[in-house]
Amino acid sequence: MRRTTSRYLFLICSVLLVSSIITAQENNKSSPITAVFAAIEERFGYQFNYAKDAVESVEIIPPPNQFTFQETLNYLKKNTGFSYIVVNPHFVLVTKTNGDSVLKNTNLQQLQEVVVPGYIVKGIHKLNNGSFKIDFSNFGMLPGLIDADVLQSVQAFPGIYSVNENVSNINIRGGSHDQNLILWDGIKMYQSGHFFGLISMYNPQITEQVILRKNGSDVSFTDGVSGTISMETQKNINAHFKGNVAVNFIDANGFADVPINDKSSIQLAVRKSISDLVETPAYHRFFRKISEDTEVANSNNGLRNSNEQFDFYDASFRWIYKITDNDELRINFINVANELVFDENTESESRRSSIAQNSIAGAVHYNRTWNDRLNTQIEIYETDYKLKAINANVLENQRYLQENVVSETSFKLKANFSFNKKMSLLGGYHAVETQVTNLDDVDDPIYRFLVSEVVRTHAFFSQFNYASPNHLTHLSAGLRLNHIDKLNQQILEPRLSFTHRFLNHFNVEVLGEMKHQNTTQVISFQNDFLGVEKRRWRLANNQDIPIIRSKQVSLGVSYSKKGWLISAEAYHKKVNGITTQSQGFQNQYEFVKTHGDYEANGLDFILRKRFRRLNTWVSYALMNNNYRFSDLPDSTLPSNFSLNHALTLGTTYTMQNFKISAGFNWFSGKPTTYPVLGNEVVDGRVNFESSNSSYLSDYFKADVSMLYHFKLGNKAKADFGASIWNVFNTANEINQIFRVNPEGGINKTSQTSLGFTPNAVLRVYF
Repeated sequence: MRRTTSRYLFLICSVLLVSSIITAQENNKSSPITAVFAAIEERFGYQFNYAKDAVESVEIIPPPNQFTFQETLNYLKKNTGFSYIVVNPHFVLVTKTNGDSVLKNTNLQQLQEVVVPGYIVKGIHKLNNGSFKIDFSNFGMLPGLIDADVLQSVQAFPGIYSVNENVSNINIRGGSHDQNLILWDGIKMYQSGHFFGLISMYNPQITEQVILRKNGSDVSFTDGVSGTISMETQKNINAHFKGNVAVNFIDANGFADVPINDKSSIQLAVRKSISDLVETPAYHRFFRKISEDTEVANSNNGLRNSNEQFDFYDASFRWIYKITDNDELRINFINVANELVFDENTESESRRSSIAQNSIAGAVHYNRTWNDRLNTQIEIYETDYKLKAINANVLENQRYLQENVVSETSFKLKANFSFNKKMSLLGGYHAVETQVTNLDDVDDPIYRFLVSEVVRTHAFFSQFNYASPNHLTHLSAGLRLNHIDKLNQQILEPRLSFTHRFLNHFNVEVLGEMKHQNTTQVISFQNDFLGVEKRRWRLANNQDIPIIRSKQVSLGVSYSKKGWLISAEAYHKKVNGITTQSQGFQNQYEFVKTHGDYEANGLDFILRKRFRRLNTWVSYALMNNNYRFSDLPDSTLPSNFSLNHALTLGTTYTMQNFKISAGFNWFSGKPTTYPVLGNEVVDGRVNFESSNSSYLSDYFKADVSMLYHFKLGNKAKADFGASIWNVFNTANEINQIFRVNPEGGINKTSQTSLGFTPNAVLRVYF
């Protein structure tokens, strides 16, 4: 550990040395105006609000450091042709000299939502309702990432992590992944990743921003008892065509933004794996991890697996039509697929097994502005998810088919009425119908088990919003009343968000919410769906699958001045209605079916310092997370998703056309269960000690990434990037499984994290 840390410190020092040499050589060179804005933000603490497309081609010599803030604004106005309006002590509005705004949204009330700009890195902001916004159109860089992977990026926040490194297993404050509400332009998604969870399935080229909520959700949202990850495409109509194409070690992808006329535009993004053309080192690392301890990798009893093939693709579409000045129509569509096939062979026979995971969804959004005070929105979506596996057992001449299908339809009506600039009222109605179907089918002996369930929910919600005249105090308080028809239950859910800025640089926030959800993922057997994606969605029935309900409250305080940020948030969270099958036990409770709750108490802390070109941060999460299952002998035990301590250190250096980032993550080991020493097997079964009474070794990983931006001719531009995940190839044990072998002894299987994994990307913009 000490040697690894020394290597990391050497890496950081090298980055700083290179940056100081480069900085000394470029003082009088022209820089992109966006980089100049970032330097001024770090120096004076103001945030510039602008449209990236309108300013990205502008370059100027940075203003002298001895200039005051007002002198700096005068210099910018003289040399850029833009006007700079100081909205309040925190924001500068950038407009054209003729008065036309170059903002993405000229609503000043919305602009002033930002409480802390550049919360971790450039493009990550803390908002006044307690949520976070990740703006990928103006994003910095995170260690180990060369593309803005949505579900990897959210793990930069303290309290959010994945105990097994998969984006399909993101844990927000100790919750399981199925407790996260994942939205793509308002559509609920039941699938998260490609490579069965190693990378996000949401194309970052069409995903402009992400809103992350750990607590204090808006009343218009249901589900997601642990948190909400809401992705949004661009809402503006661009006047000019733009696009890009790229290839990296995993996939090839492209994006196009096509204006039809001044009232309509289309965006399209596609991505496909390149494994059918070339298998890179990154591909082999990924494939080895998803197939570890599964039927894809296991070859025994005279069996041999061969011809493994993996493929994925995704396609995203967005169309905006500005019908009139007051009416807007938006249509979204997404289609995602993953497929893995392989042959199971004996000396005389070969049969093919496969697993496929697909999502397809579409939505229609209609916005109407009736007058200066009233706005209404209608949102309708259909989302469908399917997981299908065919296990061809050569030795027993048997075919085992499994399917898990989710089909959901949603209708939402929202109305927002502004009494004045200080107060507004949100109200609406939400109806959701969710159908979940599970199929198990065996051909010899013939067996077929098909279960299809439907739950319909109706909800009415209302929320009062208040912003003080000086925009230092913000309050949102509301209620959501849900009626679940099949279960004949009514659930009332209050939501609260309060923030107040005081003494110019301090901010306090109080958040609270009650939520519920009717869907959960369970594991019946560890070898279901070939053991690759063994979770299947189920609906609450108030029998073996209860409704999941949560209560959460948090208190946070932050200080921000001259590039410094110190933020701490304490929380208490309790979630009822979880099942043992949804928590992934692989010890004595693997086949036990009961339900209970978990209670998590913790602290999320971050310290960040921005210099002119260097950004450094340290985040720390402290958590105590325990289950309570009254029917188990160990009625209270540590959660399978509990990490008592998590520490992240990162640094990013940005110059004119170059970015480099390095960082490391350290987690205390997650709970595990060992066999009783000296008495490991009893009655042919593993004799485990008390559940989750031991811990795995600590987790440590260092990552680096860099990106260089350059011109290709007069119009085209390009990015070249490279990254290394787990620079020091640390062997982190993320899970262990104990099984009785045929000789009556114990076999231990260790699952490890990704090792040294390089990646590179070339992206051309036109």
